[in-house]
Amino acid sequence: QVQVVESGGGLVQPGGSLRLSCAASGNIFSMYTMGWFRQAPGKQRELVAIINSGGSTNYADSVKGRFTISRDNPRKTVYLQMNSLKPEDTAVYYCSAEDPLFRPGQPYWGQGTQVTVCS
Repeated sequence: QVQVVESGGGLVQPGGSLRLSCAASGNIFSMYTMGWFRQAPGKQRELVAIINSGGSTNYADSVKGRFTISRDNPRKTVYLQMNSLKPEDTAVYYCSAEDPLFRPGQPYWGQGTQVTVCS
């Protein structure tokens, strides 16, 4: 079982920045595909950004140029740097960890962290 724990959410004004962190357990963290998703009230959960074991990244169009996903394998942590935040970025942000060897297609999820962007 892989434990996934997010942190770093909070309240920020439009145009501000936040950095989310996600720590995942497991002995092969470096092989996990790590992702950030978000879910706003009344909406479906959507992909924000994803990073694979090789460091390749992919972003939702709505966050390209503003958000950056990165990983620190020795610390078993993935980050989401969010800049130029907008009110529409308000959501619960979830981290996912996919083990490609033992649970492909069935990621582990964290409990989520609230990000609220308002003035």
